[in-house]
Amino acid sequence: MPSTAVETSCVITDLLNDLPIAKAATTSRVVVNNDVLRHVVFSFDTGQVLTEHASARAVIVQLLTGKMNFSLSGEDHVLEAGDVIYLAPGERHALEALEPCYMALTLVDVSHRQAEEISQ
Repeated sequence: MPSTAVETSCVITDLLNDLPIAKAATTSRVVVNNDVLRHVVFSFDTGQVLTEHASARAVIVQLLTGKMNFSLSGEDHVLEAGDVIYLAPGERHALEALEPCYMALTLVDVSHRQAEEISQ
């Protein structure tokens, strides 16, 4: 996947049109990717599932359109367009699209922060 330089700004347009919701599928597009963060846009058809998993990075999830069930540490939350969830590194989570939807996911590398705290 291509890298996005931290020191170079960029503009990405028409993302949702370039990432249509496919029947009975989950699709994604990496928008920004570098050592500090990764930003990904997903499309889900109704009933699509991401099974329980975790990330070593801090994560911000924003539901852009539609509705989904988001399980965070075993507790279910129904998200609607505009809702945001912050996940601490290592937090277990899963989701199911309750209707066709788009979701934005931003992963932030916090390992340098943890290294700084250990060295102090």
